[in-house]
Amino acid sequence: MQIKLADSCGFCFGVKRAIRLAESNRDSITMGELIHNHRETERLREGFGVRIANSICEIASNSRVIIRTHGIERETRAKLGEITQDIIDATCPYVTKPQKIAETMSGEGYFVVIYGDRMHPEVKGVLSYAGERAAVVADAKELLSIKTGDRVALISQTTKAISSFNLIASALLERVSELRIFKTICNATFENQEATRNLAKEVDMMIIVGGKNSSNTKQLYTIAKEVCSQSYLIEDATELQAQWFSGKSVCGISAGASTPDWIINEVIKKAKDF
Repeated sequence: MQIKLADSCGFCFGVKRAIRLAESNRDSITMGELIHNHRETERLREGFGVRIANSICEIASNSRVIIRTHGIERETRAKLGEITQDIIDATCPYVTKPQKIAETMSGEGYFVVIYGDRMHPEVKGVLSYAGERAAVVADAKELLSIKTGDRVALISQTTKAISSFNLIASALLERVSELRIFKTICNATFENQEATRNLAKEVDMMIIVGGKNSSNTKQLYTIAKEVCSQSYLIEDATELQAQWFSGKSVCGISAGASTPDWIINEVIKKAKDF
């Protein structure tokens, strides 16, 4: 069995930055999961005392708090500031950008359309900066039920597919007189998706490694599956199954932006055993 690793995969800049901040601030609290990988957040808890608060009610006065990579809602940030001044902002700069755009465009009177998963913490955070005249859409079809007005600003969740973003932009161009388009999908997402797509064309099977609640990891899996039908999504090496490798010669491996090297290496090692 030959193993091929995607040219671009694993930890992105924003995640690396957040991990460094967590490791250098022992015994702190993260507002929600720091990143979407429970094994890495467990490593931070066991090795550095970094625990997760799922609600602002769980944070005691004057605690040291780290804001997760996906950011938090504007109202939550304000309430957090009333509880403690010891706040470390690990929001990825690529996430901060759409937050600022949403706030600015809303202030200038544009209706803000956000392409993304409405229940994702990043999208919830961006939406909170957009004011009342805003909506989240999962695809171009959802625009049919939204009254946007003639002036619209379009932004995207940082980990979405550019092809779907373009379809939404095209649909808006047909119905509004003024459209501001902001391509807020991050470069690491582009690179990982392209590397996964290229690798999937060369192999008999694909393994995508990452948190199953990770948007960018699920996007990689969708891309791999479109090209290589024998594609599988796992969180770590324990989920690998021997029958997947039966009759296969070349296995490709890619990983989401929240997947650390040590988990990827575990998967490679076990895959070689098959």
